[in-house]
Amino acid sequence: MKYVLAAVLGLVAGALLELVIERLPERAAPAPAPAPAPRWRRPVVVLLTAALAVLTVATRHRTHDLVLGLALVAVLVPISFIDLEQRLIPNRITGPAALAAVVIGAATRPSGLVGQVIAGVAAFAFLFVFALAYPRGLGMGDVKLAGVLGLFLSASVVVALVVGVCASALLSVGVLARRGVREGRKVGFPFGPFLAFGGVVAILAGPQIVHWYVHSVIK
Repeated sequence: MKYVLAAVLGLVAGALLELVIERLPERAAPAPAPAPAPRWRRPVVVLLTAALAVLTVATRHRTHDLVLGLALVAVLVPISFIDLEQRLIPNRITGPAALAAVVIGAATRPSGLVGQVIAGVAAFAFLFVFALAYPRGLGMGDVKLAGVLGLFLSASVVVALVVGVCASALLSVGVLARRGVREGRKVGFPFGPFLAFGGVVAILAGPQIVHWYVHSVIK
């Protein structure tokens, strides 16, 4: 029953997120209004949100982790599509998302709130250094999204960052191998979807990966 409820809520959330994707970038981006969205996007957003909601319910059992996971899914889906289409991660999403993470943490597990904040600051600072060193590859939107991931995921944000960076690096290597170094270096792609992918991995298996690493690799 809980999976059916999660699917229904995911479908409703996906439909609402599609409205966010359609309308918010036009107000937030300084560029001209984007071209009409492809017809396939709406069902993809709705079904993807529903599927991720079901997977989150299946893998997260404590109320604290479940609510944070579902809320993060609702953030990552629109961010991915907006960044792909607009090369933009709007503050109007990351700002309220950061506040929501703090409120949810304070309401469901106050003792873990400090850890959430520390993880958010650390993730923000980590990507901020890279943004300063390579501003063409990373923007402040990516840095803020990393901070949001830290607030939602706590220690598991390490998984999100590693997965996101590795996935982006693999694509970069593939582009360089296909087009050559000179042409491949001219190809740019948004980093937000990679961070979102890492966030999804961390939602579904982050604590298990951290536990495995700490108790198997480090020892």
